[in-house]
Amino acid sequence: MIVKRSITIRGHRTSISIEDAFWTRLHAIAEARAQSIAGLVAVIDSGREPGSNLSSAIRLFVLDEALSRRS
Repeated sequence: MIVKRSITIRGHRTSISIEDAFWTRLHAIAEARAQSIAGLVAVIDSGREPGSNLSSAIRLFVLDEALSRRS
């Protein structure tokens, strides 16, 4: 199920619509890195292509993390 979530990154509020499974993995990744969710999302946000969707960038980040662990 896709859920809309609000988060503050670099001092401004934004919302993302993301499935529970991706949100859960994002939390686990942040915890493993000793980062806050907002901090990790800020890193993802700063690395995405201009004009691209933040929710999609988060999904791709989580996917890349999962695939890198399988190698």
